Parts: sequence; structure tokens; C-alpha cells
Amino acid sequence: MILTSVTEFCFHNTTFTPAQGVGAISLVVLVVAVLALYFLHLTGIWRWIYVIAAMIAIYLNCFVGVIQAFQKIGFLHALAPTQSIEPAFVVSQLVVPAIFVVLGFGALRKFHPRAA
Repeated sequence: MILTSVTEFCFHNTTFTPAQGVGAISLVVLVVAVLALYFLHLTGIWRWIYVIAAMIAIYLNCFVGVIQAFQKIGFLHALAPTQSIEPAFVVSQLVVPAIFVVLGFGALRKFHPRAA
């Protein structure tokens, strides 16, 4: 996911795009996840921080993927040509985060800190 976020900055753009903004946020979140996993070894609260950071980073990638799908896949683009308030786009932008909230709570419940 780090490479996915970094590659956004490899393409020459004269302006800062929303995709670059999401990529920058994703990189910050991934730095926290890397710190928690490799340097703090998921000890104590860092286990939950890792799970939350990983879920946020995955969600941001899916968020961009949904937007790009509506831009580039013909039948989805026909359902929501402006990607604003069309019902299909709104539903997709509500369903994807809901899935991640449910999965995130499940992961937090199962991936709890080890006892000392």
C-alpha cells in the first residue's frame, strides 16, 4: 500500500489533486502502522493502533478505487456521470465505509493486546 500511495506522486501534475491528498493522508497513516508493527512490535496499545491504521489505509485505497471505478467503468459512469449526488454513487460511498467500520470492530475485538 505504501508503493500504491507513493506512485501517485510520481506522475507530473501542475496542480495538487484530491488523489494526491488522499495519498498523502494514507502515507501518514501507513507510517504510524509501520512504526507500530516494526519498531514498537505491537506491544500494548500499539496493537490496536496498528489495526486501526491498517484499516484506515485500506479504506482510503478502496475509496479512491470506487471513485476511479465510477470514472472509468462505462456502466458505472453511466449511473453517476458527475460522481456527486447520484444515488448509485451516494450508496457506494455509504456502503464502503460501513463495511470497514464493521470489519474494523471485528478486527479490534479479535486482535487485542497480549497480556503482560
